[in-house]
Amino acid sequence: MGKKRIVKKGGEDGGGRASSSRASRRKMDTGRLYVEATYNNTKLSLTDATGNVVSWSSSGSLGFAGAKKGTPFAAAKVGELLGDRATAMGVKEVAVVVSGVGAGRESSIRAFSTKGIHISSIKDTTPVPHNGPRAPKPRRV
Repeated sequence: MGKKRIVKKGGEDGGGRASSSRASRRKMDTGRLYVEATYNNTKLSLTDATGNVVSWSSSGSLGFAGAKKGTPFAAAKVGELLGDRATAMGVKEVAVVVSGVGAGRESSIRAFSTKGIHISSIKDTTPVPHNGPRAPKPRRV
């Protein structure tokens, strides 16, 4: 059966302390927020000014599964989580880079900005085809 785990209560070493200390160890005041919103998922990455990823999250990593990962509600939850992590690092201002056509584009940015972080610019880098793929052959009847 294995060993029984002993859960310690109180202010001792343990209880999720590692993730919060790792996030707050790095102090920065400006950064970039990359939003990748596909039809099936929404991923957010917070980077420093040089582009090194400091924190990231996605709607799938929060426990949403299947079609619920692509919803604006799931994207808003991801935005709130990353906003909390950013405020713990001392981020005051971000430039947002959005890619993709999913439903979570706007809601993730709105939820991120509710944490008191100023958004200096929003840039859309969604790839747009100039001509697209080759058209199918005409149908012969």
